[in-house]
Amino acid sequence: MMRQTWIRMLALLAIAFNLSCAASTQAQRESSKPDKPPEQFTASNYTVTGPYSHKNLTVFLLHGKDEKPGQAPLTLQEAMEQKKVIVHETGDVNNLAIENVSDDEVYVQSGDIVKGGQQDRVLAMDLIVPSKSGKMPINSFCVEQGRWSGRGEEAVAMFGSSQKSLNSKELKIAAKHSASQQEVWDKVAKSQEKLKVGVVAADVASIPATPPPAPAQQTSAIRADSNAAVAGFSVASAVSRSSLQLTLENKFVKETADDYLGKLSPIIEGRNDVIGYAFAINGQMNSADVYSSHALFKKLWPKLLESSATEAIGEYEKDKKYESVTADAVKSFLSEAERGKASEKDVTARVTAVKRETDKNLFFETRDRKQKGGWVHRNYIAK
Repeated sequence: MMRQTWIRMLALLAIAFNLSCAASTQAQRESSKPDKPPEQFTASNYTVTGPYSHKNLTVFLLHGKDEKPGQAPLTLQEAMEQKKVIVHETGDVNNLAIENVSDDEVYVQSGDIVKGGQQDRVLAMDLIVPSKSGKMPINSFCVEQGRWSGRGEEAVAMFGSSQKSLNSKELKIAAKHSASQQEVWDKVAKSQEKLKVGVVAADVASIPATPPPAPAQQTSAIRADSNAAVAGFSVASAVSRSSLQLTLENKFVKETADDYLGKLSPIIEGRNDVIGYAFAINGQMNSADVYSSHALFKKLWPKLLESSATEAIGEYEKDKKYESVTADAVKSFLSEAERGKASEKDVTARVTAVKRETDKNLFFETRDRKQKGGWVHRNYIAK
């Protein structure tokens, strides 16, 4: 009996020892695993405030957790102004090269337009350009049809600035989703025509009557109901009539956009938890952009809002009434877009692009492997 008792005790001790070893081995395996990527922050976590409206543009602010508090990377606009990035002409319409010559990281956003070279281009992808990067390829589309030489005193071998971005969801879809050069050209021409009509209808810019009177007799108001005013007016530049960049620089377009910006730019002041915005035009949800960093969003806000305002100008119809958009409608739009079927593409060894599509929406997400695969930018577009 005593012997059997000892045998049972030894057996139990052996089992306990084996379980302890197994647990220790499992713990070692868990500790040796790479860090898990951070939980992907979804639209259900955003707090939506608004609406903030001017004319036919309605903006909502998206508040959420700042995943990257502190200093943000340089934007492409900042980096080019500071001569820290060079965007090189390659002689290929749909491919350029970007080179960071500084010690700072640079964030490029899909839709950024670069001016100059042999023709103005729009950059087709989000990209994080590391310090001292050397030349990196980046996909592009022409937003100026016809020119294939230097313009004025602009450099031919490189681009001079990036102050503007694509100004309509149709253009963004053509560049980011369809990836069609012909479609981009078609949408540029359509956008120019819409802006011409919208600027006249908005009755803000100091456009002279048609035909132009003598300088002493010029009027500061537009006859918005006059077909002659529209027919005789153009926002295309005589220097290059097909250039979207030069159209966006048009003084009448800028003057009309400034009317929107003056009303809506200040809405983010004092709100340090804002990481993005959504907007509607003529009572219809249009798009949203969200960032993992408040600091990056704040840097991009002027350019983002100007793009939205310019799109609103092109859709403006005087005295048109439309239903108000609600914060609940914004959240539904964002959540529905995130539920689309996903496809994934490696942009560089560091950057991954995720695209989701539903019948009604498109969703684009940029992820950074250096940040354990965490997201950097999300773009939502209503088709």
